[in-house]
Amino acid sequence: MKLSITDEAASQLKRLSGEQQPMIRLFYDTEGCGCGVNGLPTIRLDQKKRETDKTVDNQWFSVVIDDQQAIFFKPEMKLDFLKGSFRLSSPEGILNPIISSKDVKEGAVL
Repeated sequence: MKLSITDEAASQLKRLSGEQQPMIRLFYDTEGCGCGVNGLPTIRLDQKKRETDKTVDNQWFSVVIDDQQAIFFKPEMKLDFLKGSFRLSSPEGILNPIISSKDVKEGAVL
């Protein structure tokens, strides 16, 4: 799995994380969506890698994904920052068009 991050998205991630180098978690958010298969692919800042995480190829940051959530993501993805929000897409289409900076900063709850 690979995530390319645009320069603008990288700049925004660095701004959100402050002094520390951010770790990015690809996260399938199901909160408020009913059951575990209904949700949205998104990203979150995180502090630690878990035992069930695998590394995602990336040119900027440490990026991880929980092995069980990987099925909800595409092999090749792009993270961009457009009109004040992050956007996660793949060659097949947009996975999540509006990821707020607030949501990214709050972190993932697994």
